[in-house]
Amino acid sequence: MSDQSVGIRILATTDLHMNLCSFDYYADQDEPTIGLTRTASLIRQARNEAEADGDIVLLFDNGDALQGTPLGDWAADPANAPHILMQAFGSLGYDAIGLGNHDFGFGLQFLQHVISDAPCPVLSSNALRTNGPQIWQDHVILHKEIPGAPTPMALKIGVFSVLPPQTAQWEAHKLHDTLTTQDILTCAANKVRKLKDENCDLIIALAHTGFGPDRSQRNMENAIIPLAEIEGIDAIIAGHSHLTYPAKAGSENTLVHGKPVVLPGTAGSHLGVIDLKLHSAERGGWTAGEAQATLRPISAGHPDEIVSLAPEDPELLHLFSSGHAETRRRAGQPVGRTPHHLHSYFSFCTEDRGLRLVAAAQAAALRLCMSETDLADIPILSAVSPSKFGGRAGPRFYTDVKPGEIFLRNVVDLHVFPNELQGVIVSGDQIVDWLEMSAAVFNQISTGSASELICENRVGHNFDVLYGLSCRIDLTQPPRFDDMGTLINAEYRRVSEVLVGATLIAPDQQFAVALNNYRASGGGHFPFAGNAQRIDMPILPVQQALLDYLSGTLVSDPLEEAQEPFRITSNTGTQAILRTGPNAHRHLQDIQEFDPQVLGTDENGFLRILLTF
Repeated sequence: MSDQSVGIRILATTDLHMNLCSFDYYADQDEPTIGLTRTASLIRQARNEAEADGDIVLLFDNGDALQGTPLGDWAADPANAPHILMQAFGSLGYDAIGLGNHDFGFGLQFLQHVISDAPCPVLSSNALRTNGPQIWQDHVILHKEIPGAPTPMALKIGVFSVLPPQTAQWEAHKLHDTLTTQDILTCAANKVRKLKDENCDLIIALAHTGFGPDRSQRNMENAIIPLAEIEGIDAIIAGHSHLTYPAKAGSENTLVHGKPVVLPGTAGSHLGVIDLKLHSAERGGWTAGEAQATLRPISAGHPDEIVSLAPEDPELLHLFSSGHAETRRRAGQPVGRTPHHLHSYFSFCTEDRGLRLVAAAQAAALRLCMSETDLADIPILSAVSPSKFGGRAGPRFYTDVKPGEIFLRNVVDLHVFPNELQGVIVSGDQIVDWLEMSAAVFNQISTGSASELICENRVGHNFDVLYGLSCRIDLTQPPRFDDMGTLINAEYRRVSEVLVGATLIAPDQQFAVALNNYRASGGGHFPFAGNAQRIDMPILPVQQALLDYLSGTLVSDPLEEAQEPFRITSNTGTQAILRTGPNAHRHLQDIQEFDPQVLGTDENGFLRILLTF
């Protein structure tokens, strides 16, 4: 074979979470920072550029596409088949789709219907069905003709897909032991060997996993760095964590262990682009050469000055139009009223009335199930955590429901995830460790300096607030647990004065706790989960419980008037900086006890507020 090279352009989306339109269904308004309709324009542009240069173009999605917005709930109805996302992927010419953990959230029957609608192979290499034939492919080998070759010649491109091995645990309430998962790194090494045996010229990993520890560990949730060490992988599409990599445009070093990697954010915010060259080898075949990874954003600017960088694609706008209109109509149905402004700007430092409402709804549903059982006299608590708290989703991602009429879209806004309600029996000791694990989201602070309040490598939905009790959290103390739920030091204690009413809880005292299935199945690595006794109750989505509570189907619960669940304390004069949404300045009266001082916005558009404890 004479010396020659071939240009390959790999395009990728990830974690769309059914943000197909550039629209916020919770606020019922246009949202230029999200939406496949805008990413589609970047896809078509990037494809045209590469094909004009004679390059081969590959287009992939890396999972968590099927669930996450009210439009996703509409599309999940069999009456609305074929699935509109699969139609969109067909319009854009996707070559393969990798599955993410949330793609299993509607169950295997739904997933089977979606896969039957898919215009290209749907892959998951480390997820195995146990109750029947696989409904997705283990891997795929794509054959792509080399443009301009003097004689017809095709490249063999091997593609495999991996997702967090915790998926079967997280989605157990829908999967019912019908799925097993394998370790990402073990599976990937096996797939590379198989694809090499098939004489693939290029191997691409669709890795629904983010950046985590540098060294290999078993059953890693975020395994990109050691994954890139596996010899034979030529390019990696990352996902799951909702972050971006390369983090900034123009980054010089875009390789991980010499491999190009893209992590294209979430909700269609970015298109991942990997450009690489394949060079012919002396003894036949091809070797991967120079490579570069970049991200193309659909928007730029701060929250108050968003500049769109990509128009909405007319073909997809037309495709989504009926589903979009029907979703808006459903979301606009009134379901109840509230006298309070429900917002999540200060969920980490003071009372969040929206969380209290969700907690009361959960408790009311659990109380009804326990009322005529031998558990009827056990005190009921309710665990809730922020679901819209900014973080990786950006400064516009907060709950903000005005007083007055509550609409169906607000129900989903108050509890974004399609979790099911469950109940567990735990001891007083387990409750204290539960609170300690929740308090680990905070940084340790000290007198004389103003640290960030929230630790950047902890996720906000792991801050569980337990209604029905009260406690104090001392941020001058170190955390008791690390982010994997492992005890750091038995002497470390942040949480104290855990009271039910005016009484300290006893170590062996029993409590019933209403919570969602994610936490009950061990999600977030909370140390109580493995030993908790389950309470039998019918299947009930948390969102449905909240809807029933607002409509009066469930009676008002005492937890709606319960004591304040937590209070942050520390040495006099100790300070910390809270990063929150820019509209938080309208509600500073809610945190007057902390003498809030507005410091302005940071480079990402978050409002910085100095708090004194």
